[in-house]
Amino acid sequence: MATRALEAATGQPAHATHIHGMGLLAGLVDLLYPPACAGCRSLCPPEPAAFCELCELAVEPLPSPRCRRCAEPGAFREETCPRCTALPPPFRRAFAPFVHGGAMSRAIHRLKYEDHPELARPLGGLLARHAASFLAQLPDAWLCPLPLHASRFRVRRYDQSWLLGAELSQRTGRKLLRRGLERRRATERQVGQDEQAREANVAGAFVAHREQIEGRHLILVDDVFTTGATARSAARALCSAGAARVDVLTLARAWSG
Repeated sequence: MATRALEAATGQPAHATHIHGMGLLAGLVDLLYPPACAGCRSLCPPEPAAFCELCELAVEPLPSPRCRRCAEPGAFREETCPRCTALPPPFRRAFAPFVHGGAMSRAIHRLKYEDHPELARPLGGLLARHAASFLAQLPDAWLCPLPLHASRFRVRRYDQSWLLGAELSQRTGRKLLRRGLERRRATERQVGQDEQAREANVAGAFVAHREQIEGRHLILVDDVFTTGATARSAARALCSAGAARVDVLTLARAWSG
């Protein structure tokens, strides 16, 4: 499987190799896995392409208008959705360049659940290109990937948000926060849960370390934003540890209504 092939070839866990040896891993991935579409696995040209021509047509940009806080698509009074009006999130702003659907949702599913850590490279490149304007507005912010719990990491053997964050750091020159945020409590998968259950599932799940966090502007990095329950829980932990500001960047945004 992809993770084990990377580990066998490098002698390190896949997530550590990706973070600490970006150049080596990039060459290794090209050797082991010729460029293939992240959505349907067909061969496609080398980067910057992440998808074949057919799948690329099914990758939908996040539409406007949308909520100025959580990026929920729709026309809202004062540009703020009912959720963010009733309960303002602890993060300042969330952004995602794409809708979670079609080829993009298939690619994210393969990255997360089908043992394809190599997809972090083309998807991270796509995120770097299409989030350039968002990042330009936050010039001194550090990247802070949303971590998996240790029990889930042992099963999956890599953390997709860390891989995306590391790829984004390598491509943009952004500093990457490595040990500032920890998921202390194992949580159930959020897929299929309603909003109340999602909030309860991740409540108090994160702990942030003040010596790594205090005074810093941080960008939480994850794959998908749905109701924002996980991002809110993590942002609360970061703000409680003294973060000056927290924003959220994900590859895709799902409709949560």
